[in-house]
Amino acid sequence: MILLTVEEAARRLRVGRTTCFALIRSGALESLTIGTLRRVPADAPAAYLARRRAEQHAA
Repeated sequence: MILLTVEEAARRLRVGRTTCFALIRSGALESLTIGTLRRVPADAPAAYLARRRAEQHAA
């Protein structure tokens, strides 16, 4: 499994670091804690965007 830093995940989502942490805190973006480090699985940003698109199409 490839893991991204929060900053790398934020760049992929084209959002700021603070917004990315807010998405993680809310549970919208999957993340793992390894020791004291927070990491985001490489496929999590794409999965988050796919869910958002599906929600918008359903509305």
